[in-house]
Amino acid sequence: MQKNMLSYLQNSALRFPLKTAIRDEDESVNFSELNSQAKAIAAHFQSLNITKNRPVGVLLPKSVKAIKCFLGTLYNGCFYVPLDVKNPASRLEAIIKNLNLEFIVTDAKHAQILKNSGVNLIIFDEINLKDEDKFDRANYENTIDTDPLYILNTSGSTGVPKGVTLPHRAMIDYITWVTEFYEFDENLVIGNQSPLHFDISASDLYITLAIGATMILIPESLFAFPQRLLEFVRDNGINFVYWVPSILSAVSKLDLLKDINLGIKTVFYGGELMPTKHLKYWKKHLPNTLYSNFFGPTETTVIFAHYILDRDFSDEESLPIGYPCKNTDVFLLDENDALVTARNTLGELCVRGASLALGYYNDPVKTASTFTQNPLNLAYPERIYRTGDLAYYNERGELMYKGRKDFQIKHMGYRIELGEIETAALSLSGVDSACALYDGAIVLIYTSQTAASQREILLNLGKILPKYMLPTRFIMLDEMPLNVNGKIDRNKLKELIKDQK
Repeated sequence: MQKNMLSYLQNSALRFPLKTAIRDEDESVNFSELNSQAKAIAAHFQSLNITKNRPVGVLLPKSVKAIKCFLGTLYNGCFYVPLDVKNPASRLEAIIKNLNLEFIVTDAKHAQILKNSGVNLIIFDEINLKDEDKFDRANYENTIDTDPLYILNTSGSTGVPKGVTLPHRAMIDYITWVTEFYEFDENLVIGNQSPLHFDISASDLYITLAIGATMILIPESLFAFPQRLLEFVRDNGINFVYWVPSILSAVSKLDLLKDINLGIKTVFYGGELMPTKHLKYWKKHLPNTLYSNFFGPTETTVIFAHYILDRDFSDEESLPIGYPCKNTDVFLLDENDALVTARNTLGELCVRGASLALGYYNDPVKTASTFTQNPLNLAYPERIYRTGDLAYYNERGELMYKGRKDFQIKHMGYRIELGEIETAALSLSGVDSACALYDGAIVLIYTSQTAASQREILLNLGKILPKYMLPTRFIMLDEMPLNVNGKIDRNKLKELIKDQK
């Protein structure tokens, strides 16, 4: 069993010293260089008296440089905090305050954003990357698997970002499972899509380090041009992608797979609802590719459940979230904290196991509200994570996602899952993307290349949904607003429907 995540880097540096580990538009680094330069960065931290078990922010564009800083932070026995260079200064300041960040690695350009923040800024270009011999191993050697690995900041209902704190143990647990179950080896070439402050990128990075794969940071600009994106994937020999559904759907909408030969062997997708019709398109054109739905929040270290596409689905059917990952227990609790075992009965998804986050940094109240004692076990302390997601077991015993507890509304006396309305809308041939919101009335916001009319959509939805679930307001957009993680930006849409009232 690995003690911390750097063991993977060290093993790959020994096995594949000259093999490309990470590549971006400007730089390529092999495993030996990545290992030695990370130690040099740690040596620089030590010269600044940055002591063990402290969070270190990294405010750099998505790049090889940023990943070097992540690993250098770990070599100093600290844990890193990826910061989005596109965040407004006010959000960065909120994160700095919430995490009590004292040190941030950045570049000269982005240092200007933080010049009045009171944080100690470490300018990356001033670090001597040849100073490996000055590295003191003491902090690293005392790092154990329960120590924090990184903090990812997710949105909080109070407006203050939540600092989800993940330990080495949780990522070791995930990486051990995913690389063994999917039989990954050093021939994997990963086409990374997600920002580095999103846990899909953490999955890509640590798979790379664990098996000696190559991770290519796909230029962000290409995702606005799906044709060029696919050409990049082809030309760079990418054979594995873990992308958000909106990217996969964009390729499907434009029918781009019919004229290009791709070597993609495995597709993971997750982070939001995957429209069945778009996944079927990918399956039709790349029939020998393995497709797996990855489901789970940041608090459970990337995912807690997965489902390999193993049968045909109609456009109206929802895709299962499947089965728990190895060494993870997933179960459903009803409103009285009783175990739900009956098929087709809703309950809240709860998770226990080594994959759980340590909690929310500097927020014991929020941590205690979601990481709770297992109500099914009163004999000894045992933490579970309450996801806030509603699910049920279908007739095959597969977990089916129903929606968020906070997306559940009561309308005309009925309890309604907005996710069910979205699934129905996405099954229609004229709807490319959809989001259902509630503002005293059910509002369906959608995009349509064929300019599908409200009447047309309403008639077709009436064949799928009961009358009380039908939207009464429709808003068609040219494109759906997405947040930095590539998911539909529901907050912007909520503002939109308020403005149009």
